[in-house]
Amino acid sequence: MPDEKRRSITAHDLYLFEIISAPQISPNGDIAVYCQQEVEEKTEKKYSHLFMVSLPAGKPRQITHGKQTDTDPHFSPDGRSIAFLSNRDDETQPQVYILPVDGGEARRLTDLKGSIEDVNWSPDGTRLLLQFRAKDDEAIEREQNEEKKKLGVVCRHVTRVFFKEDGTGYLPLARRHLWIVDAETGEAHALTSGDVFDEVGGTWSPDGKEVAFCSNRSDDPDLDPDADDVYLMSADGGEMRRLPAPVGPKSKPSFSPDGRYIAYYGREGKKEGWRQTRLWVVPADGASDARCLTGEHDFNVSSGTINDMGSLPQVSPTWAKSGDAIYFQVAHHGDTVLKKVTLDGAVSDVVADKGVVGAFSFDRSQEKLVYFGADMRDPGQVFFRDTKTSETRRMTGASDRLLAGIDLGEIEEVWFKGAAGNDLQGWIITPPGFDPAKQYPSILEIHGGPRTQYGNFFMHEFYYLAAQGYVVYFCNPRGGQGYGEAHSRAIWDKWGTVDYDDIMAWVDHVEKLPYIDADRMGVTGGSYGGYMTNWIIGHTDRFAAAVTQRSVSNLISMYGSSDFNWAFQYEFGDLPPWDNVEGYWEQSPIKYIGNAKTPTLVIHSEQDLRCAIEQGEQVFVALKRLDVDTEMVRFPDEPHGLSRGGRTDRRVARLEHIARWFNRYIGAK
Repeated sequence: MPDEKRRSITAHDLYLFEIISAPQISPNGDIAVYCQQEVEEKTEKKYSHLFMVSLPAGKPRQITHGKQTDTDPHFSPDGRSIAFLSNRDDETQPQVYILPVDGGEARRLTDLKGSIEDVNWSPDGTRLLLQFRAKDDEAIEREQNEEKKKLGVVCRHVTRVFFKEDGTGYLPLARRHLWIVDAETGEAHALTSGDVFDEVGGTWSPDGKEVAFCSNRSDDPDLDPDADDVYLMSADGGEMRRLPAPVGPKSKPSFSPDGRYIAYYGREGKKEGWRQTRLWVVPADGASDARCLTGEHDFNVSSGTINDMGSLPQVSPTWAKSGDAIYFQVAHHGDTVLKKVTLDGAVSDVVADKGVVGAFSFDRSQEKLVYFGADMRDPGQVFFRDTKTSETRRMTGASDRLLAGIDLGEIEEVWFKGAAGNDLQGWIITPPGFDPAKQYPSILEIHGGPRTQYGNFFMHEFYYLAAQGYVVYFCNPRGGQGYGEAHSRAIWDKWGTVDYDDIMAWVDHVEKLPYIDADRMGVTGGSYGGYMTNWIIGHTDRFAAAVTQRSVSNLISMYGSSDFNWAFQYEFGDLPPWDNVEGYWEQSPIKYIGNAKTPTLVIHSEQDLRCAIEQGEQVFVALKRLDVDTEMVRFPDEPHGLSRGGRTDRRVARLEHIARWFNRYIGAK
């Protein structure tokens, strides 16, 4: 379509995107199933349905319908059924359903009250293994009694340290446990139980006789959160057996095809969040310690690349059917790629295109692969790959019609030198209709985390701001992941030092470009990016406007008020504020807020349990007292992740407020 017929992207387009997730291939490789989400603007509700596509060249067709959310599909081992989660019978309570592949109505399998996660078929297809956390009895009683529902919660009795979770709210008293459900009758029973410990990431052994899972069995897991281990137990219940492995966080155990080994993801050591996550293997009989397969490679075993159009889950280690290699994702240099490692530690690329690989799935023969793939210009599709020939086919066209009529502008990837002569990666988006002979206002975007990365993944926000006439630029300074362990460790107990230096080096690089107006530069970021925005306005006045979002401002008052709770202290010398008040204060942007002169908009969600709203309030009140131009925009009922998964009208309002603020101070002359 000619450029003159294409329009710029709008905030309202968030209602029109079709978001794909969770592709799964059938055991025989003939079909794939996936989820597609849409938004109903009138009600502001999001619905997700299952779609199916024949491989290798079929057309997608919708197989579930209605005003509901259908997610997490999994083929049975014989390929005749799909288990999935749906809230079709109760909007507030998803259950497990079974859908015949050859047609017919979905059958409700479970009747559980609580959160259901990680649905896994047993190898013989007769049972399902679930991760389940029960609702509190009082919550169930309120739902069933209209008078009590109207009155609401009387009080909350808190006894554990980690008692809330952003996006979830206050946690129920129950822990996460493993349950087994009969696939025919729906009869369900708890495999594990208890009031102190969680069991997560449950998976079946190849013969269906055992399950493996991760659990923290320290005296008080809330006070020793990195003390995870991998355990085995009989699928019939009984004693659990810990496998020998180095201390440290662990997740997603996976049996080898012969059942002799278990692979898992883990970091070695406690209190060292800067370390790379690596892939490990441990004998299932516990005869020897776990062995790291990726230790010789300075990359992070993770799916983490930031976007604002959907999640990018990390898939469990996937064994080659021969048992001599494992497939896994790596977030590296702005991409999330699919790699393979042999048991000897030899690593090779499987899918290494510019962009990201999300959920992936092999057929039984491993001759066919389906995966979620996305890049800077495409928010995500289902791809099919012939593993013998590497021939790849794009199977879906979600949002194609929408994007065909939109001019997103142009994107340039840049490698530049940081403050210490270090190599850094960044990207520049120029507005639609860009004229290099003109000078443009610009907006620096700073990512959250900090241990994640920007990269080759669609960001609606960036294109929206570019469509307002701004050059939008972003990079991955030291402190994030994706560039090696030293890059990540550089800001450990040093927030606001080399990260700030790298960001300013990036600004120096961009400011020198002939099409940049140095007098009309803006800065914004959320979470840790909000921290850096607060830090910047207290350390320089080179920006003419700023928008700080869901930010961190005061590390002292953040201690205990975040759902990360006290464990933030690992990052700051592993001491609480009362033993290290100078260190916390030195790294708190609010210490330097008295220097601020930059007009700053403060955006925060009122149900943000990651960075409590008092963090943004402190900045807003301080700027008001300093007579610096400022406003605050608050979003009720929204969590920390508003920009990615919040109610769509609020996401639209957020973007429009950001554009309004920048247009006021640095917009087109």
